[in-house]
Amino acid sequence: MKVVSTVIVIAIVLFTLLSYMSYASSKKVERQKFDLIKDENGFEVRFYPKAIMASVSSVKHGNEKNANQNFGRLASYIFGGNKEDKKIAMTAPVYMERNTEANKMSFVLPSGYNMNDLPHPNDSTITLHYSDEGYYAALRFGGFASEHKIAIKENELKELLKKAGYETVGNFNYLGYNAPWEVINRENDIIVKIKYEGKK
Repeated sequence: MKVVSTVIVIAIVLFTLLSYMSYASSKKVERQKFDLIKDENGFEVRFYPKAIMASVSSVKHGNEKNANQNFGRLASYIFGGNKEDKKIAMTAPVYMERNTEANKMSFVLPSGYNMNDLPHPNDSTITLHYSDEGYYAALRFGGFASEHKIAIKENELKELLKKAGYETVGNFNYLGYNAPWEVINRENDIIVKIKYEGKK
């Protein structure tokens, strides 16, 4: 019975994940806005204005189970798992913070909301907060993003920033845009906040 229940839970999480990512990959879905400041050698400098995010963290075990659980919690919130039973439109991308002691995942909430408009999550582990406005270095890459590939691209961006003389602030983030079954035109970003004064 316990095995059956586990299978059902996993199936629900996966279905939720696939439903969200499929919809989020559509051109109809709002994407987080940013201003492209400049193209550098191999990466972009972007300015991200502050946005409202819903975030959740879990103990890190080095596998995808926690990521699926985090996704399920956040998806439940926007699908009506809140005090007002209110559904919130899906957006892209999904953020996964790197280099931390925990698995942290964040959804960017639609730009039409302010903090006072948002329903309170039923899940007390979900936090609503503003993102950190500022300049970010971003490395785009395509294809499927395994943990190994993400790590390679993160190191690639670190080397590019070092050569260009940029100083980073805080942790790197992986941004995913596509449903798992989408094969072509897959989009991924590695981003990190940088110190930038418009002089480089």
